[in-house]
Amino acid sequence: MNDSLLLNQAQSFLWQYGKENGLSKETIYTRQCAIKKEIESTGTYTHTIEEITFGAKLAWRNSAKCIGRLFWETLDVFDARDVKSQEDVARHIHHHIQHATNDGKIRSTITIFPAISSPQKVQLWSHQLIRYAGYQDQSGEILGDPASIELTRVAKSLGWQGEGTPYDILPVIFQWNEEPPCMVAISNEEVLEVQIDHPVNLDWKSLDLRWYAVPIISDRYLEIGGLLYPAPFNGWYMETEIAARNLVDSYRYNRLRDVANQLKLDTSSTTTFWRDRALVELQYAVYASFKKAGVQMVDHYTAAQQFQTFREKEEKQQREVKGDWTWLIPPVSPALTPIFHQGISNEELSPNFVKQKRPKLFKKISEMTESSRPTGCPFHS
Repeated sequence: MNDSLLLNQAQSFLWQYGKENGLSKETIYTRQCAIKKEIESTGTYTHTIEEITFGAKLAWRNSAKCIGRLFWETLDVFDARDVKSQEDVARHIHHHIQHATNDGKIRSTITIFPAISSPQKVQLWSHQLIRYAGYQDQSGEILGDPASIELTRVAKSLGWQGEGTPYDILPVIFQWNEEPPCMVAISNEEVLEVQIDHPVNLDWKSLDLRWYAVPIISDRYLEIGGLLYPAPFNGWYMETEIAARNLVDSYRYNRLRDVANQLKLDTSSTTTFWRDRALVELQYAVYASFKKAGVQMVDHYTAAQQFQTFREKEEKQQREVKGDWTWLIPPVSPALTPIFHQGISNEELSPNFVKQKRPKLFKKISEMTESSRPTGCPFHS
């Protein structure tokens, strides 16, 4: 990024930061001048803790695909820009999982590592800090999460060995500076999981359905004023994310027919609507199981109404809410929610979360055989 573009983005953010926080024009101008000198001198600049905290919250408020933005101001922000080693990164990863999980009372949390323009660089390879492994044998049969096959290959090439179950918890893989990638082992004790049982049909244990409590996205950069930060971020689950996507998508766990068989539905034709009936019961089971376990979750009707409240609050502040309608409507019964019937402008504002490119080394390692695996780092023990 050239200096003039970075300066324009920095100045724009600083103006918004100052305006929304009641700073005088003189104070904003003084800060903009200081940033200008810093960029001209070093090619980058440094956010204050107040700026980066506000920027992270704004990124959530601006997230076009997120239905849960009503709570953007409650985000817990942890500044990890001062990490000096792989051990520091590992410590922050463990802390994020523990803080966010909070015995089921999920706390929206973000941990911000150094900007990619900094001397110390952290590149997170894992899609989420908590993720199930996916194994594919030579015949093409898959055990676990198909979405994790490549990451599982990388973990195995670095020395990790799972137990070979459908729910093996992968380590977090990251790269420190230009060093070889290394792993942070995530123990079963760290991860709060919920066994999915049906509150009426009591024979679901044989299905062995479960999911982890907190979705901590880690393969996106936090963009604030032109700077990009690796920054794991989480809210909490809506029941359709697990019941209609993770456990049901054909390229994920693909368990809908198993659920239908458990419910003794006629699956001979789609016109029996067995898919719809099974999916609704699975949603009911997921939501009821999370609630019984004391783990925070929102249903899609409540989430849609919360989004409406968010829009109304923003309109009172004379801010237009942007959004990706295709993501905001829930994957089940969308026409029963108010979002379905309303238009919304899809535009990416700044600050925001942006997808990071997969490192070339990731693909290279995923294709390597175990016999030629590179040396790992000490965190996989």
